[in-house]
Amino acid sequence: MIQVQAFTFNPFGENTYLLFDETKECVVVDPGCHNYEERKILKDFIEAQQLKVVHLLNTHAHIDHVLGNEFIKRTYNVKLHLHQKDLPLLNNAASRAEYYGFPNYEGSTVDVFIEEGDKITFGNSTLDILFVPGHAPGHVAFVNVEQNICISGDVLFKSSIGRTDFPLCSYEDLQKSIRTKLYTLPAEVVVYPGHGITTTIGFERKHNPFIKL
Repeated sequence: MIQVQAFTFNPFGENTYLLFDETKECVVVDPGCHNYEERKILKDFIEAQQLKVVHLLNTHAHIDHVLGNEFIKRTYNVKLHLHQKDLPLLNNAASRAEYYGFPNYEGSTVDVFIEEGDKITFGNSTLDILFVPGHAPGHVAFVNVEQNICISGDVLFKSSIGRTDFPLCSYEDLQKSIRTKLYTLPAEVVVYPGHGITTTIGFERKHNPFIKL
C-alpha cells in the first residue's frame, strides 16, 4: 500500500510529497524545500523511515515546486521527470527565483519527459499520469485509482482551483482538465494538492464554487 507523507515548505506554503510502500522505495513529488532547514527535515524523514528514493517527479515547474529539484537529484542520484511542455517554465526558474527572493536557487535539468499514459513504478506500486494543463502548459497529475490517490499539483484545491493569471496559463484548459480528467475519477479519490489541505473528488464535484459538473 502507498503511504503519502506531506511537507509544507517555502514562503508559498507549497506541499512536497513523499510516496512510498512496504518495499521502502520512494518517489519525491515537487520538492519545494529551499533552505538547509527544510532540506534537513525532508532528508531526516527519509533516513528515519529507511526509504530509498528512486524517482523525482514534478507536476509542473513553477518556482515554488522546483526549488529542491537539484538537491534531490544530487543527494539521491535520481532522474527528474517532467512534461516537455513545462520545460520553458523550468528553464525560466532562475529568473523567477531571483524575482521572488530565493538567492541560492540551483537550476536543474530534465532527465525523463513524461506523457499521459506513462506509468511511474516504485516498489510494488504504480502511478498513472494524467495530462491536466491550464495552470501550467505541461501540468500533470499522478494517480493511483485503486488506492484513491491523486497528487494534483496546482490544478484543484479544496473549494478552489489553480491560478490562471500567470504566463502560459489558460482558464479554458484548466476548466477542461478538471471536468474531463479529475472529475471523472471516483468520488472516493483523495486529492493531495500543491497547497492547502486534502479534499476528495466527490466533495469538489458537489461543492467547488469555481467548477461544478
